[in-house]
Amino acid sequence: MIRVKLLIEYDGSEYVGWQSQNNGRSVQGEIEYALRKIFNRKLRLYVAGRTDAGVHAYGQVAHFDLENTAIDQKRIFKAINFFLKERKNRITVLNSEFMKENFHSRFSAKKKIYLYKIHNRETVSHLLSKRVWHFPQKVDINKIKRATKVLIGKFDFNAFRSSNCQAKTSIRTIDEIKVKKENECIEIRVCGKSFMHNQVRIIVGTLLKIGIDQIDENNLKEILMSKDRRNAGPTAPADGLYLEKIIY
Repeated sequence: MIRVKLLIEYDGSEYVGWQSQNNGRSVQGEIEYALRKIFNRKLRLYVAGRTDAGVHAYGQVAHFDLENTAIDQKRIFKAINFFLKERKNRITVLNSEFMKENFHSRFSAKKKIYLYKIHNRETVSHLLSKRVWHFPQKVDINKIKRATKVLIGKFDFNAFRSSNCQAKTSIRTIDEIKVKKENECIEIRVCGKSFMHNQVRIIVGTLLKIGIDQIDENNLKEILMSKDRRNAGPTAPADGLYLEKIIY
């Protein structure tokens, strides 16, 4: 068997998420359809991290297993893209390469970097529709930067996960949070080994509340230690979230 690693970019606004579902088109489903057309059999994709409906990716990683074949590893992603384009998808496979059998797109990952984009101006930009969170209120970036320091480290992040999250434990480690603003765009990058359902979006929603003085920055540690979702801020919209990079 040959293990094939794919590097994938997609606009998630038209999909029900990464995972195949019965209620609409998924990123996984579209790529598996292309693989079936190429290899004339059903092949299953294993992904580094599932993304929700509306969430985008610059550097998603997935793998599948293939019986020994004479096909060149670099031809695979080009063939996949041919069938993705045929179905008018907003998905591009950037690369394909053969890996050792012990590689696993999810379990071999050391870190994941998520990027959240906020368009911070009074008026909506139709050019950025479904690509950012439009946030018209004035934001104090320095307060947000100071507050992020509280979240760095290993903690019980139960206050920052969806009520629908099925993870067995809410203990997670955040290695780094970077915040910057250029012109009208605020970018928040969160780096860690693994994240729970909606964790990054709830962190962003809470930080934005701090940035507009609706939550005191000094109360963030208390919110974290409470382990109570009701104390944290809202879940930021899916539109602004990108799986930026998987580090192996």
